Amino acid sequence: MFRAPKDYVYLDAVASAGSIRKAAARLHVASTSLNRKILEIEEELGMPLFERLPRGVRLTSAGEVILTAIRRNISDVETANAQIRQLRGLVRGNVSIAVAHSVANDFIQDAITSFQEHHPGVHFKLLVGATSDLVRALMSDETDLLLAHDPAPGKELDEIAVVPQPLFAMMRPDHPLANRSKLRLSDCQPYPLAMGPRSFGGRALLEAVIARHRLALNVVLEANTMRALKAYAQRTDAICFQFEVGTREEAVTGALKAIPLVDPELRGGRLVFAARKDRNLPLPTMSFIETVKQSMSQI
Repeated sequence: MFRAPKDYVYLDAVASAGSIRKAAARLHVASTSLNRKILEIEEELGMPLFERLPRGVRLTSAGEVILTAIRRNISDVETANAQIRQLRGLVRGNVSIAVAHSVANDFIQDAITSFQEHHPGVHFKLLVGATSDLVRALMSDETDLLLAHDPAPGKELDEIAVVPQPLFAMMRPDHPLANRSKLRLSDCQPYPLAMGPRSFGGRALLEAVIARHRLALNVVLEANTMRALKAYAQRTDAICFQFEVGTREEAVTGALKAIPLVDPELRGGRLVFAARKDRNLPLPTMSFIETVKQSMSQI
């Protein structure tokens, strides 16, 4: 209704003081300027807000209606500012997050250390595992947040942020396929493979391609941690598979070459950041959510 936020302050101050002169003194403005502002607002509304008395002013019926709305607005703003100050002033608390192996050693570590630079008193609990196990932990409130690949959609899952995550084949730089710019899963058939269990999000995508094309793959190692799979690929001619976000560490060190898989089923992976729907999260967790969302926007 009003053109400037200060209009709210002016009207409230005049009503509280019962006098334009007293309100002007509290606001450190000239009484003539304040009176002119009140007249402008009344002209805009087409009705008087104050009744001028010999020794001050008194709200009209219209003024009382407007002032009630003004004070409610001011209260809402003050509450929001108090919550923001509380978030900025966090000194201690706990955040628990269940994460996929692909983000456990690089992405989430960066997010946590960045957050703790501003909030050193906030402690973290990290649960690393397969997608199905992580979702169960979230739903049973063993953890506050979830960052996992392709969790099954459900009414109780509140997706906060999602980024696409294609699957990559990883191998030693001297592997026969290492110079390829892209691969299909069928290109990996002649070579030994190291794969995660069926509870891994990536394994589920791979199985869909294997079934559709009736591929016969030579899985020589199955392990439930990506570190074990990558370590095996570094020591042998085996190929392992990882979502794009989990290939960043090796891209820096050069220990393994990561090549995108172009099978359509392997291009549609999703990295999902979520919480349990309708759960009231503690303030440190709510603040950390913004850090993770910002980091995900840069993937």
